[in-house]
Amino acid sequence: MPRGGKKGHKGRGKQFSNPEEIDRQMRLQREKEESGGAEKESSESEEESSSEDESESRKRSGVEGLIEIENPNRVSQKSKKVTEVDVSTPKELSRREREEIEKQKSAERYRKLHLEGKTEQARADLARLAIIKKQREEAARKRAEEAQAKR
Repeated sequence: MPRGGKKGHKGRGKQFSNPEEIDRQMRLQREKEESGGAEKESSESEEESSSEDESESRKRSGVEGLIEIENPNRVSQKSKKVTEVDVSTPKELSRREREEIEKQKSAERYRKLHLEGKTEQARADLARLAIIKKQREEAARKRAEEAQAKR
């Protein structure tokens, strides 16, 4: 049960939104939905001007207005326009991407050498294959001799 003497959270006064501001935001929302991307830029500029006003009022309150702090670790994402993006410049690959490409190239080189019979494993395989061919030829010759002997 609320007491009569209680106010808002931690002594703060209640803040109510301005009805004109609500109407303006609703209008912008409807325009954005109706027009899609055509008027997106103009509505964004209006929103930026209103957000700048809000940020100025926020900076004035408390210690933020007195001390300007810039975090060197914080990187603000700056969006680029399609016209500004240069496709002709080569893209920097990450370490993992470079290693993956290197790995694929070396595997392809090994396969190529293996098919040519220049790797140790390919030589061993070819030697094994030659031995098996000789054994099969001898077995076929013996079978042929036995078949002639039975006749």
